[in-house]
Amino acid sequence: MTNRAEVSSPCIRNCCLDLQDICVGCKRSIDEILAWGNANSAERLIILEQAEKRRSGQSQSHQQNS
Repeated sequence: MTNRAEVSSPCIRNCCLDLQDICVGCKRSIDEILAWGNANSAERLIILEQAEKRRSGQSQSHQQNS
């Protein structure tokens, strides 16, 4: 199992929430950001997966709007 310290925060210090309470920098929800400090490694990996899905979905919608 991965150690909690080995799962780095995706924070890029561009913290600003959109209208859905998703950080425009790291794509975590406000609930995920608040839970991060107490999350174990498995929970952190799930949070990272969700953020990546949001990031991928955003890039796809940008491509469709171009």
